[in-house]
Amino acid sequence: MSQIAASPDNVRAENFRAIDVIRKKRDGAELSANEIESLVNAYTRDEIPDYQVSAWLMAVVLRGMTRPETAALTDAMLRSGEVLDLSSLPAKKVDKHSTGGVGDKTSLVLAPVVAAAGVAVPMISGRGLGHTGGTLDKLEAIPGFNVNLSVAQFRRVLETCGCAMIGQTAEIAPADRKLYALRDVTGTVESPYLICASIMSKKLAEGIDALVLDVKTGSGAFMKNEKDAAFLAELMVETGERMGKQMVALITDMDQPLGNMIGNALEVVEVVEVLRGAGPEDLRVLCRELAGWMLQLGGVCKTLEDGRRLSEKLIASGEALATFRRMVELQGGDVRAIDDVNKLPQAQHKMEVSSARDGYITAMQCEHIGKACVILGGGRERKEDSVDPAVGIVLHKKVGDEVAAGEPLATIHYNAETRAVRAKQLIEESCRIEDAAPRTQRTLIHRVIGGVGKSEEKN
Repeated sequence: MSQIAASPDNVRAENFRAIDVIRKKRDGAELSANEIESLVNAYTRDEIPDYQVSAWLMAVVLRGMTRPETAALTDAMLRSGEVLDLSSLPAKKVDKHSTGGVGDKTSLVLAPVVAAAGVAVPMISGRGLGHTGGTLDKLEAIPGFNVNLSVAQFRRVLETCGCAMIGQTAEIAPADRKLYALRDVTGTVESPYLICASIMSKKLAEGIDALVLDVKTGSGAFMKNEKDAAFLAELMVETGERMGKQMVALITDMDQPLGNMIGNALEVVEVVEVLRGAGPEDLRVLCRELAGWMLQLGGVCKTLEDGRRLSEKLIASGEALATFRRMVELQGGDVRAIDDVNKLPQAQHKMEVSSARDGYITAMQCEHIGKACVILGGGRERKEDSVDPAVGIVLHKKVGDEVAAGEPLATIHYNAETRAVRAKQLIEESCRIEDAAPRTQRTLIHRVIGGVGKSEEKN
């Protein structure tokens, strides 16, 4: 624990009382870094009960936090466990984090692309919960792939191929694990300040130099409202910059799924397609943009445009796919499933979802499509639920496309018919079909935020 300076506004560690910190935040006063650190450390060591921390969390939800408080909470959670020292790796360390959506498999593309350029990409990722997919679940659709590496194994994979993708270990940000579990059952998940500290404490524990954030907005995103998404993005960017990291955040669209495939093995198929230079345009465009920023912050490209071009070159040359294949091999995965995606898990049955009328798709209720995948068994509603890697949905039409009556909108890959029938109904209800095409379509990338008060609008 860091030394606590004597100050009338600060709580000395030996005199810390949780009730004083709860009351202070309840009354809307700003907590000192020492008060926040003392609370986090005491809770991590089981020295104060859940009910007191629950009261403090609710006070934060109702009263908010200042930017210094948010940075202090992030730092305390970060330092509650091990902070990886990757200084032995000469390359810059850059990661990317997405706030989650439907069909969002960009991490599996970005890690090998950026690593192939000589930037180290240490990714500590999560599992899907609710209607959003999880990077770890997608990776585990590759037979044998091990996401539960020790820190030493994680480092070896990084040193060998430049990228590694694992789940949060017991040593990394243990305060976040405890606090998140408590937030989940006390109605305190939604606070942007707590979200920021949770995300940033885990990411900064990776020992990175820079972080690119993909903050989703729209019907399939956690932040439905773009104003809320931008606030969270600015909060995370400033918090990272306060802690000496290079940061950029992209506000990106999640009013319809990203790409055409939703479901763990299916999304790996689409990842391999993109790494082979094909795949759906929206996924390729977003990956190119995010990779461009990662390569610029990683110091191998002077400009964003140089980064975009280099990412395309690494895909066209096959270097990115070779790096992905090597990472899969090093983490115990069967590389034959990368060479031939038919060796990935496949569902036993398929069912088409057809259009009931002629017209144009003017909107998709993206969250419902994600829930349809969960119903099939491709996601989890509770953390303890198991996931079927083979099931999912392949979209044949997206917003703006013309459709004819009886034409397939999607194909459901399923292993249980009763689940497929429920999913089919949800997908049908999710697609709005009208006589005229939509006048305008939401752009894929809405804004780029490079720091508090500094943002670039995308046309």
